[in-house]
Amino acid sequence: MPELEVPGACLHYEIHGKGPLFLCISGGTGSLEIYSQLAQHLKQHFTVATYDRRGFSRSVLVGSQDYEHRLETDADDVALLIKHLSPDKPAFVLGNSSGAVVALEALIRHSDVVDKVLVQEPPLISVLPDFHAVQGKVQQVHQIYRKNGVAPAMEQFASMTKSGAETAALLAAFDPKVGGPYTSGNVMYWLEREFLPYPTHDIDMEVLKKHKGKLMLLNCEGTHREALHYRANVVLAERLDLELDVMPGGHVGFAYMPEQWARRLVEIVIGS
Repeated sequence: MPELEVPGACLHYEIHGKGPLFLCISGGTGSLEIYSQLAQHLKQHFTVATYDRRGFSRSVLVGSQDYEHRLETDADDVALLIKHLSPDKPAFVLGNSSGAVVALEALIRHSDVVDKVLVQEPPLISVLPDFHAVQGKVQQVHQIYRKNGVAPAMEQFASMTKSGAETAALLAAFDPKVGGPYTSGNVMYWLEREFLPYPTHDIDMEVLKKHKGKLMLLNCEGTHREALHYRANVVLAERLDLELDVMPGGHVGFAYMPEQWARRLVEIVIGS
């Protein structure tokens, strides 16, 4: 199994195809499997790298962790992977959901190693005008998790995020009886270490503006327009004076419509 040792973790990754590096960052599940089908359709054009983010699935933690700066560490992992897999050329990066927040932070901290960063529906509530109201709803979900467990928390989360059928199916897979062997640990780690701090992260807009030529914002045609992750990209587009690219399907459309997604990604990445 390909692995990369980084400070505090050992990252598991997989490679498909040949060409410029195209790195995919997973969202709340943290696990690379969600990109498996998309990678098969992109590998004719790119070297597609997928990986388990640190602490998820096969990417084990090693020693002490700096959880106060976990997002920054996640972004540093992205840069280390790119330097390992493509030492001479910058990479294309795609991040979905929480992984989109990681992608933004990677652009801020390591703009030199990226060519284009595609940010798909980040749950970045810190940029929303009604931040405090939405934050209260997010905290309520977390309180339900602490008091009643994962299943009722995910039910409330699906309602809060106005999840479509695709995302609802993904959330249902968080049930250990439905998901794979890493499901239980992954969802617990996400809820404990990521669910609250990533959406409320104070993104450095001034640095983003400096690098906005490398940034592409993706929203999906099937995502509810009032969903917090859809709205966050709308705000980013307005504040950064960028266009929003529309992708097929819903919040995890790349897992359900991989061929259509791959075709569109090739258009907007190579065409840019």
